[in-house]
Order: sequence, then structure tokens, then C-alpha cells
Amino acid sequence: MALFKRRTVGKPGEWFYCLEHRKVEEGPECPAKNRFGPYATREEAAHAMETAKQRNEDWETDPAWHDAPKDDDAGA
Repeated sequence: MALFKRRTVGKPGEWFYCLEHRKVEEGPECPAKNRFGPYATREEAAHAMETAKQRNEDWETDPAWHDAPKDDDAGA
């Protein structure tokens, strides 16, 4: 008998996108490692993959994250 039960974190009324099953869930159904969220609405959760893709593209094209090397570093 297990001393501790594994609990998923979340509350009903919160929406998640399950990466394993590729579906929207209300409240946590799958482990946290397999989901994005929580989202405020079902619609937001349904677009989780598009949101992640856009955020990745924004990060990859953000000049603050891709600084050119300084002249001082070139000779080191």
C-alpha cells in the first residue's frame, strides 16, 4: 500500500492541453509533464500548440537573445 497518492495539480474550471493525447482537458486528467496550461478558457487551451509555436518564433527572432559578439571577445 502506498503511503502517498500521486495527485495532479489543478482545479476544475482550469483548462489544459494534453500533449500525449492531443486533446483539451478540464481540470487535470494527465500528469503535468504531459500538458500545457492552465488556461482560462477551453478556446485558449485548444490553441496551445499554436501559442507555443508563436512564442518560440518570437524568441528565436528576438534580437535581445541573439546579441552579436563584442569586439573585446573576438581576440580572447
